[in-house]
Amino acid sequence: AMFEQKILERFSEVVLKIGVNIQKNQGLEIICPVEKSQVALAITKKAYQLGASIVRVRWSCEGLDKLNYTNATTKELCDIPKWLVESKNDLVKRNFCYVAISSENPKAFDGIPAEKISAVNVAKSKAMKKFFENVTTNKIRWCVVSVPTKEWAKVVFPQSKNAEQDLANAIIMNMRLDKEDPIAEWNKHVEQLDSHVRFLNENNFEYLEFTNKSGTNLKVGLCQDHVWQSAKELAWDGVSFIANLPTEEVFTAPHRLKVEGTVKGAKPLCINGQIIDRFSLTFKKGKIVDFSAEVGYDALKSLIHTDSGTCRLGEVALIGKNSPIAKSGILFYNTLFDENASCHVALGKAYPTTVKNGNSLSIKQLTMLGANNSIEHEDLMIGTPDVNVVGITHNGKRIQLLEDGDWVI
Repeated sequence: AMFEQKILERFSEVVLKIGVNIQKNQGLEIICPVEKSQVALAITKKAYQLGASIVRVRWSCEGLDKLNYTNATTKELCDIPKWLVESKNDLVKRNFCYVAISSENPKAFDGIPAEKISAVNVAKSKAMKKFFENVTTNKIRWCVVSVPTKEWAKVVFPQSKNAEQDLANAIIMNMRLDKEDPIAEWNKHVEQLDSHVRFLNENNFEYLEFTNKSGTNLKVGLCQDHVWQSAKELAWDGVSFIANLPTEEVFTAPHRLKVEGTVKGAKPLCINGQIIDRFSLTFKKGKIVDFSAEVGYDALKSLIHTDSGTCRLGEVALIGKNSPIAKSGILFYNTLFDENASCHVALGKAYPTTVKNGNSLSIKQLTMLGANNSIEHEDLMIGTPDVNVVGITHNGKRIQLLEDGDWVI
């Protein structure tokens, strides 16, 4: 086992107490790679100790997915079964918590046409639209975490004799599991992020300006009534949770019509088993009018053209370069980690929680305020170690937020 018993215990505790914050008599669903069954078992055991009423586990298996992609027709693969959709919506109805273990191998679907993967993902997103909306409006407490897998580790540490252990060590550090009391460490860290949020909300910036030496010059208008958020969110049932572990970001909603300029990718992005790298996006009036990518151009193109909202921004996030993930210098090829190493923007849907009273507003009302809508939400890393970020207030005052990649507030 890559996580020794003590680490596995700490991991389960952080996921359940800090992540989904499971309450007594609450149900839990875990989605877990089939080769990591011991992790699902450890979380299940801990959940029952914390008073869970029932724990269900769903297994994921990329080898099986690849066989399906290779042999089944696109039409068959796009026919998403009703029972699957129902089972997801049922989680919300019964106020379950939801833990997703995301440990994709970035090369899992090498050799499968990008259009086929993209078509299936669009079909899934459409079928799961209601569940996705419930997730983004915090009707359910959810958390995404990762554990090391052999195939993923080989991509992250191609030279290593013991790649899986190296990846395990990196995850242990970033999840603060090497500390005596990870729960206390997480609470301290969340307080630090909250203090940034308070500063950003007090200043109510109209624009953020990103510049760096590699050619990023982007002005991001912020949504009317936008609210900055950090790790801790409040679910509809009034219980707080943290949706991503690890997390180092503070984020809000851009104005869908007020993004201007060019941004260069800072890190590769792995989306549905395809890598997009060395990309550039140019925006006019909020919309991507030009784009390029040296690697994964077709995957980027199909992302941008998924629906009318994927050519606009739904999130902007700030992260200092001294976060443990950024300092490790490791490229994880996994958005959960890589987005926390670098300032990022997301194409697609804005989280309604990043707009004042957003959860009680209709899509139409949110759109009027400038919040973007889409069936997708995909993060792109744009923060280089030399990035400068300036906040511009409604009366034109300029306040430096990040200088040379790190927080100055």
